Amino acid sequence: MVADRSGRVLFANRSIRGQLGLGEEVRLGNVCGVNLLVAVTRGQIDAGFDDAVSRRQVGFADIEQVFQVEGAARHYRIRTGLARRGDGSEVRLLLFRDITHVKQLEAKIAQEGEGELIGRDARMREVIQQIHQVAGTAAYVLLQGESGTGKSMLARLLHRLSARAARPFVEINCAAIPESLLESELFGHVRGAFTGAANERPGRFTAAQRGTLFLDEVGEIPLHLQAKLLRAVQDKAFEPVGTNRTQSVDVRIVSASNRLLKDAVESRLFRADLYYRLAVFPIHIPPLRSRKADIPLFIARILERLAARGYPQVSLGDAALRMLLDYPWPGNVRELENAVEHAVICAVNGCIEPLSLPQDVRAYHGEAPALPHPRSTASRSNEQLRGQILFALKRCEGSKSATAKMLGMDRVTLWRQMRKLGMTTG
Repeated sequence: MVADRSGRVLFANRSIRGQLGLGEEVRLGNVCGVNLLVAVTRGQIDAGFDDAVSRRQVGFADIEQVFQVEGAARHYRIRTGLARRGDGSEVRLLLFRDITHVKQLEAKIAQEGEGELIGRDARMREVIQQIHQVAGTAAYVLLQGESGTGKSMLARLLHRLSARAARPFVEINCAAIPESLLESELFGHVRGAFTGAANERPGRFTAAQRGTLFLDEVGEIPLHLQAKLLRAVQDKAFEPVGTNRTQSVDVRIVSASNRLLKDAVESRLFRADLYYRLAVFPIHIPPLRSRKADIPLFIARILERLAARGYPQVSLGDAALRMLLDYPWPGNVRELENAVEHAVICAVNGCIEPLSLPQDVRAYHGEAPALPHPRSTASRSNEQLRGQILFALKRCEGSKSATAKMLGMDRVTLWRQMRKLGMTTG
């Protein structure tokens, strides 16, 4: 759209006239009831121009504006600035970009729970920013983080933000399917391909055509099957089980792993060429124990959801909150959800107290049944530390390195503490 300095529209192309239903005579002071002159001036001031009213401005400003067209809202991003014509006169140029679909998608994301992924922690905010950054591209994304950190939720968010949002989102947990059936689940099979294959069945690649395929726990795919997966990822083609007929496919791969796939590559448990195909854009998701500031937010949301499901509304005592904040949460958000539900059920007079918390949380803090004899502060502290170490060792299957990491100390410090407490250090 082009307008003179008074706001009279000199030219508007067919596209913007049709979208906004504009007549022949149009002024910027009234475009679908919106005063664009005021909106443009405000946008220039926000952009940092010294005096957008009286001085000629060099450069362009971006504004967003909503128009009501036939009872429906249409959102536009407008880039505007002054330009000089051949005769020396100045005109205002306005370039419209329809972002209605983007705004609708953002509203849907907010409704469906993106807030569950955003808290006070800067690292998690950076993860969300990376998701927004890569969503509009065709790049394959690898999400890496401990179990329960929200990898599936992030994969769905990425899909909803992508150009494939209207197409299928298909998820497969590669660790939950027997090795003998995984190839068929991924690529499908024809009738008679194996015992029990009474009918032809499409696989997840076919189901995700023109959409997104989420390969959860991709590191559990056996080596002999990784070669076929590599071809499907690289050439966008594969053969269903039981046939040599090549089938083309157009899917975006988002994969996830609860362990570092690069370590699996170095251990020769995962193909390097497949790893580099899947990890075009790797994203690491921090564990809950490193996001202490987000724990109260999660607890509040979980309590709200439980109340909506019919659970009693309860308060959270300070002592119980401190225990929840100090617990390392090896199961991350998923374990926190279970712990809060347990605590609500065991609340005392409508309040969550330390005794309301699950046994693992209380054991980590040395909250054992009362002993018949009083204990000194030192013995209490030693007992609590012993309980924490035993708990972490059990969760980490005896790995000293993983135990030290969970407890927030180095391996040497852990060894010294275990020796001090008379615990086996071998």
